Amino acid sequence: MSEVNVELASGNRCISVGHKTRIMNSTLLALSQVGVKYISTRSIGYNHLDVAYAKSVGIFVENVIYSPDSVADYTLMLMLMALRHAKSVIRRAEVHDYRLNEVRGRELRDLTVGVIGTGRIGAAVMDRLRGFGCRIIANDVFPTTRADYVPLVELLRRSDIVTLHTPLNADTHHLLDRQHIEQMKHGAFVVNTGRGSLVDTEALVRALESGKLGGAALDVLEGEEGIFYADRRSEPIESKSLLRLHELSNVFISPHTAYYTDRALSDTVENSITNCLKFESRSQRG
Repeated sequence: MSEVNVELASGNRCISVGHKTRIMNSTLLALSQVGVKYISTRSIGYNHLDVAYAKSVGIFVENVIYSPDSVADYTLMLMLMALRHAKSVIRRAEVHDYRLNEVRGRELRDLTVGVIGTGRIGAAVMDRLRGFGCRIIANDVFPTTRADYVPLVELLRRSDIVTLHTPLNADTHHLLDRQHIEQMKHGAFVVNTGRGSLVDTEALVRALESGKLGGAALDVLEGEEGIFYADRRSEPIESKSLLRLHELSNVFISPHTAYYTDRALSDTVENSITNCLKFESRSQRG
């Protein structure tokens, strides 16, 4: 959605948009001028558009919910891949190097996993982790589920794996910054399927390069817009942090794909349409 195609929304009070590209304020203003009053974004997060600005030009924005299982399953996969050095194993196998040196893994049952953010996705991750027999500790501003809640600093100090599932806002931006990363256990892993800007990428890269952290598995990345979801094979990547991360054998990166399952996509489309219908119903009641 941009000013180029905003006329497609003319005459419609409600539109449904995706999260893959940022919707600029100029586009929001143009949408309001052609009569749009409601935007249903097919995502949990709102980080691709300015909700406050939309409200100021008369547009109400609402997100959707979808099955947390897609992201929860993917999160567990990333944890296991990190612990078993899957990136190195796969790369070696592709060139017929089948040696086992430097790829000895660890087992979840021997580890402590710290879950930051225990909403629907965080809770689903914990449900899956219980089957592995690992120790689970959690941190959330609003504890809502059965868990061993501890202060953030204690979670960082005790956890072998830290997994992020908290919303991104002013309070959580760079939640894992240099200071907090320094407080983490030596050799710990970071897993992020939440939002890229929850992590100070430069601080993370330095901790990985120095050996402070044992590895990272990242489905989201600070500054991913314009890179993820695009074919960049023949174009230079300007993100130095992304290039440095790719060079590390103990870092796995995927392009914000944790949510991307048939079930989750069906949920987002259905719930987005439902949101629009509910908005129209409320408007008619007046």
